[in-house]
Amino acid sequence: MDIGFGEALLIVGLLLAVAAALSGVMRGTVLSISVLAVSLGIALAATDVISVDAEDPGVLEIVELALILTLFSDGMFVERELLGRHWGPSARALAIAMPATMGLLALGAYLVFPELSWAEAFLLAAILSPTDPVVTSTVVTAQRVPALIRHTLNLESGLNDGLALPFVLFFLVLASPGGDAGQEAVELLGEAAVGAAIGIALGVIGGRLHSRLPGGGITARYEGIYAVGFGLAAFGLADVTFGNGLIAAFVAGIALAREEHDVPDSFVAFAENVSSIFQVITFFLFGALIVATGYHESIWGLLAFIPFALLIARPVAVLCALPGTRLPRSQRLFIAWFGPKGVASILFALFVLDAPVGEGELVFDIAAFVILGSIIAHGLTDTVGARWVEGRMGAEPGTDGA
Repeated sequence: MDIGFGEALLIVGLLLAVAAALSGVMRGTVLSISVLAVSLGIALAATDVISVDAEDPGVLEIVELALILTLFSDGMFVERELLGRHWGPSARALAIAMPATMGLLALGAYLVFPELSWAEAFLLAAILSPTDPVVTSTVVTAQRVPALIRHTLNLESGLNDGLALPFVLFFLVLASPGGDAGQEAVELLGEAAVGAAIGIALGVIGGRLHSRLPGGGITARYEGIYAVGFGLAAFGLADVTFGNGLIAAFVAGIALAREEHDVPDSFVAFAENVSSIFQVITFFLFGALIVATGYHESIWGLLAFIPFALLIARPVAVLCALPGTRLPRSQRLFIAWFGPKGVASILFALFVLDAPVGEGELVFDIAAFVILGSIIAHGLTDTVGARWVEGRMGAEPGTDGA
């Protein structure tokens, strides 16, 4: 049923309060905030308490805002991660494993779902390529997990959202009737370049102004608001001109942190907190969307593709990309498994429903259930995985906590 503004705030408020209240409890168990939010969305939609329309512009805008904030906060964090010595595994994961994962997913989708064209199969693969550390927050925050693993997963997930976006937009046009791949590729490159330039410009301006503002500078209360303001402005300026807003927001985060090397903790903390609020809402809406859209194709194909996507495509690609690094075998296996799908994949899947793609609904449905499977599988194994890799420290040559 349709609900009013008051009822919507009641549900969202209780969801955020319960998620925060249980965060300490869930930190030591196999449960996670993302699993809780998705489960509640499914339960309320299935019992007709709420109804979510996948084509509602408001839904798309909420998810897009969640991704903007996530990319901006990732950008600020990634800048510091880039200063780390051990960037080799992350570079291999991005330059080798991500394209290989995309190729394997496209091949698997084309073979399992004969309704899909090659362009649609690659579109689905591009949607499912980026990873999201929110689903496995225990992994990227637990000090018992070796720092090199956390660094690799953080840097990979921070960069691959922005890297996957041009591929999604490219295959989105290629899969649409009359799409001109050559022209679209040129436009995408132009939009990415302009978006990056806008992000750099606003990030640098924000960083340089920070220490030169009148009145003694920004008060502690407004440090985070100042940072988020530049992230949103970067997206907005790119969106109203010719640039890619998501890339602009991500690059603005990097440039702001780079220009202001001593980025106050309140900058990152506030951005991450605001981002977390919208991420929880996004996972909740996603659960409701699963019920609203359903699945009307072969269930056997879906049952075959989900394990392939989670257990074969990314793990094989990552394991093939990491030989030659100083990571021991257990840590390579750990990184190969923890490639969860999250906010970026949800938004990219929603893009498909707004485009004239022939099998757009099928692409969305497959992507939605793979994301759901990932949220459950990765969300329920992050604590177990952290304990497992901790137990392997020292058991293999070259294994340490560095």
